[in-house]
Amino acid sequence: MASKEVQFEKKKSIAKNKTSKSKHGLTFWAFVGPSLFAFSLVILIPLILGIYYSFTDWNGIGSDIKFIGFENYIKTFSDEGFRNSLFFTIKFTFVSVISINIIAFVLALLVTRESKISNLLRTIFFMPNLIGGLILGFIWQFIFVNVFNVVGQTLGQEWMMGWLSNATTGFWGMVIIMAWQMAGYVMVIYIAGLQNVPPELNEAAKIDGASALQRIRLITFPMIKPAFTISLFLTLSNSFKLFDQNLALTNGGPGNATQMLALNIYQTAFSYNKMNLAQAKAVIFFILVTVITLVQVYITKKDEVEA
Repeated sequence: MASKEVQFEKKKSIAKNKTSKSKHGLTFWAFVGPSLFAFSLVILIPLILGIYYSFTDWNGIGSDIKFIGFENYIKTFSDEGFRNSLFFTIKFTFVSVISINIIAFVLALLVTRESKISNLLRTIFFMPNLIGGLILGFIWQFIFVNVFNVVGQTLGQEWMMGWLSNATTGFWGMVIIMAWQMAGYVMVIYIAGLQNVPPELNEAAKIDGASALQRIRLITFPMIKPAFTISLFLTLSNSFKLFDQNLALTNGGPGNATQMLALNIYQTAFSYNKMNLAQAKAVIFFILVTVITLVQVYITKKDEVEA
């Protein structure tokens, strides 16, 4: 009788475990299912279709689609406008990533010091990130065109006049607007990293005679490397994908000299109605951003572990 009761209890326990697992499974899919469906509908399926269309002669309208192989990719690499946009995007990303991270780190050091207005400063520095890209572009367009022209004429500074009509100053205008918008956001990440640095380390180094720069270089930098990894990833990807600000501020001008890759793809698709060519450019763009960001994360993560 005892053995039968034990077997019955075992079967009952197994049945309970199965019921519990099924309930957990239903709960899991109840929460994950809608997000997975939205991700598949908005991201995954368009990505797969885009890759397919990049190998066809699709014009975005007709249903008569022919497979043409790598012809679109060959045309893309032979497109001088695409190559110029690629070079400009890489140059812009390099300068933007450095400037944003330096400014954000300095701001983080500033607002983590003991001060009565530190919270106010954090709010002020973060606020530009809340402004939409198009609105931000038009605001700075007004500043660079109207305000700079008035100030330049008043003070006799010709370099301030026609700021966006020149390729060089247009480039720096893009860098300024990107740094102004993102520095506050990246600052928050660095603040989180700085707050995890044990104050005892800095106090001990200060007693031993280490200067402020030495404490930052030898203690702060190694301790906040995870924050650097996240910040570099975000600034790299956002700089490469910049579109709204580029469209609103310069629209690629003068003469497409400040045209980013995203704007080049947009104009290829909707200004010239070459959807197949735009899809090929988008696939190349996707691969480029993916490879660069993955390499960056690998290198910084590896350095993080070694540290």
